[in-house]
Amino acid sequence: MAQRATTRGADRTSLDGTRADVLICGASFAGLAVARELAGSGASVLLIDRYEIGERATSACAIPTPWLDALGLQAAGRQELPDMTFTTPHGSARYRLPWSWTAFDYRELCLLLAAQGDARFETAKVSGRTGNIVHTDRGDLHAPLIVDALGWRRVLAADGYQPPDAPLSRGLEVHPHHKAPDNALDVWIERDLIRRGYGWRVPAAGEQRVGVGSYAPRDHVKDPTNALAERLDVDAVRYQGNWFPHRLRDATEPGVFFAGDSAGHCFPLSGEGIRTALYFGLACGRELRAVVGGEQTAEQALVRYHDFSAGHARAFRRGLQLQRLLPTIPPRLLAIGLRAFGRRWLVRRSFGWYLRQADPSFVSAPRAARAGATLDS
Repeated sequence: MAQRATTRGADRTSLDGTRADVLICGASFAGLAVARELAGSGASVLLIDRYEIGERATSACAIPTPWLDALGLQAAGRQELPDMTFTTPHGSARYRLPWSWTAFDYRELCLLLAAQGDARFETAKVSGRTGNIVHTDRGDLHAPLIVDALGWRRVLAADGYQPPDAPLSRGLEVHPHHKAPDNALDVWIERDLIRRGYGWRVPAAGEQRVGVGSYAPRDHVKDPTNALAERLDVDAVRYQGNWFPHRLRDATEPGVFFAGDSAGHCFPLSGEGIRTALYFGLACGRELRAVVGGEQTAEQALVRYHDFSAGHARAFRRGLQLQRLLPTIPPRLLAIGLRAFGRRWLVRRSFGWYLRQADPSFVSAPRAARAGATLDS
């Protein structure tokens, strides 16, 4: 378990009464993307998190390579994965993707992304909000523009989440220092391993990231994770895990913008939340930049960002439908379907659609088109 790193003793001064133009709560992918878009705006931006930037990874840390390229974060990459394999009890299918995945180093990527912004950073644990005041263990912070990028707990919302009675999946993985046999992102869909979910292996240079995710929040994943590690003949060491959402939520409430897991910006079925956190974080940051630049009011920004996020609901619903369907398909039929799905044109079309739902071209999209919706086709 990662230990909390923060200022200590005399260095842990009070932040009570601190004011900023924009307060971003959460310094992982979504929060850092918001801060990136505010760089050079002239606004005073305060970024806070319970942990130091890049300290506490909670995912397998793999992303479509075009996103690393678009953001200029290639230096954080550890291993490019051009193929995916899908294994069932009745066989495997291997696909060459129209784009590749890249496993990356979490801390290095976060630090590189933070360097693209100019926000002030402080460690502080957020406990709630009253209007334009955010309460932390270092005092109350004041800002007219507030972002909750703190994760699935949705801390600054009127109502939060409480697992397992919430639309959340859960995942756990181990990080053994073993080189993987090839450059493929491997997925296991086996009910003997996990009743409703999947297992994975992400090669990352000299290590593997092996884990299991469950769509059913009441189903534990430690034993399945250990079983998969044993099957792959790797050590079950360096555990990390988390809950992650599988349903889109409102991206705004009066006075606060939500980005990343706090808004349900984690794609159902695959459980991919890094790319979507970056994507919606960029969109949120652009709306806030327009506010501090006098191009729109805070109320207009809330409406535009809400509509932008809600404009992706159809794609998220489609993913959730597939997530619910997958565990109901008889295993032999699933194996046949996965092999048939391997036709080149089907792979290109389906994975092309998947990438377009948070397209890397959005990184360089003109700010004038900041609220344009993606294509769900």
